[in-house]
Amino acid sequence: MDIDSVGKGDGDIGSCLDPELLILPELSPLALKSNPSIADDLFDQWLSLPETGRLVKSLIDDAKAGNPINAIGNSNTAGSHTTPSMFPAASTPPLSPRSSSGSPRFSKQRSSPPLGSPLKLVTEQVREVIPQFYFKNGRPPPKELEQQFFSRIDDFFNNHPDGLRLHEFKPLTKEICKLPTFFSSVLFRKIDTDSTGIVTKNGFIKYWVDSNMLIMDTETQIFKLLKRQNCNYISQVDFKPVLQELLATHPGLEFLKGTPEFQERYAETVVYRIFYYINRAANSRLTLRELKRGNLIDAMQHVDQEEDINKVLRYFSYEHFYVIYCKFWELDTDHDFFIDKENLIRYSNHALTYRIVDRIFSQVPRKFTSKIEGKMGYEDFVYFMLSEEDKSSEPSLEYWFKCIDLDENGVLTPNEMQFFYEEQLHRMECMGQEPVLFEDILCQIVDMISPEKDDAIMLRDLKRCKLSGNVFNILFNLIKFMSFESRDPFLIRQEREDPSLTEWDRFAHREYIRLSMEEDGEDASNGSIEVWDESLEAPF
Repeated sequence: MDIDSVGKGDGDIGSCLDPELLILPELSPLALKSNPSIADDLFDQWLSLPETGRLVKSLIDDAKAGNPINAIGNSNTAGSHTTPSMFPAASTPPLSPRSSSGSPRFSKQRSSPPLGSPLKLVTEQVREVIPQFYFKNGRPPPKELEQQFFSRIDDFFNNHPDGLRLHEFKPLTKEICKLPTFFSSVLFRKIDTDSTGIVTKNGFIKYWVDSNMLIMDTETQIFKLLKRQNCNYISQVDFKPVLQELLATHPGLEFLKGTPEFQERYAETVVYRIFYYINRAANSRLTLRELKRGNLIDAMQHVDQEEDINKVLRYFSYEHFYVIYCKFWELDTDHDFFIDKENLIRYSNHALTYRIVDRIFSQVPRKFTSKIEGKMGYEDFVYFMLSEEDKSSEPSLEYWFKCIDLDENGVLTPNEMQFFYEEQLHRMECMGQEPVLFEDILCQIVDMISPEKDDAIMLRDLKRCKLSGNVFNILFNLIKFMSFESRDPFLIRQEREDPSLTEWDRFAHREYIRLSMEEDGEDASNGSIEVWDESLEAPF
């Protein structure tokens, strides 16, 4: 085939092309879309130009002779092998700066490497350097933070060149590490792994900086300090060292130093309360996520700053412990530290029904830790009492929901609620109270909760309503049910005076005053110098 005949056809292609379109430097996408064959027509027009024929023929000759080939033209015939254009140079309008910089065609030409051959594109692959994103002990601290920390450490250890002993370590725990002071012994032992009794500057830096404790949040720091090695959770026994130091150093607990048995009971009660509210999985394994979602760290910081332990209502209040322990002691008539059904039925002046007590001892809401059939231990009683006296909390709602859900299908039906209310109705009749029919009670409950389905109340329905605790009082606590029906103005005024207090806070305050008055009355009648008979009365 003669190269000079390339592009020649039976018809004249140029006659069917718009001359105005051919002088455009770029082809409009709209024009291409409306006439898809225009690109082929333009290419045929380009092939029909004499310059194109000479260029193609020259490239073929160079390839046969083994000469180097240039895609634009042969260097040996410079000036004669330039790429032919079907657009006259004089008729091409100048490109605007926007077109020059924004045109894909021109940007592609600038970024393309020189072509050594029209058949092979030679490019070098650029390796992208990915910064390190995984660090075994966490991302290292910024240099500025590290330098500031080292400066403070130098100032602190200048007066202790040989290191710090345990009694000297507390200021470093509070001022440098920003932790509660009753964590000083735990932190000291974590650093002093060889039990030398001294923490040196290098030893402290190795633990606090090299293990990246410096950049961790307080929750993570405390979690790492409390948990045992190779564990990803905190158990109840892990709190024992910090609570022992709290009891030994806090001025609000100094009066307990002469009674170690009550120190132990106080520490146990604090731990049980912590796990009741924060360990939402109820598996006695406190995870870092649960610790971060709770308010324990704030309570720890509060108790470290507040000299009056009773002002720290979350977990650490001694008055709250006093109320819980005295209630348990009153019910445990034989003082074997266990409670049975007959003991629990006397709780709060026989406020609870037999049916709900049976459900509690069937261990449906929570498995007993006592390991003795038909007996509830102190920890089990703490969980029960916190649930009974504050039915607005989520742990309490879950506790009582399991009790009422007889078939354990996650739904409270009218039949299940009626089963428990029947005993309430019978008790009202025995007391000469005007009975309220269950049909009326059910309407009241539905109006109060506004469940998704009127004939089925789910746990999420109860958690969504602020009055949901009253549902359980209606079903099995006669005293609180009657109080709710009468709308005690004293309780309403208390709630309005300080809405930040929980139902448990208000109950514990009232009970502590009552117990204190009873104790003062006994002291006045028996003589304040007489010694209590611990086998018969509560040990307070």
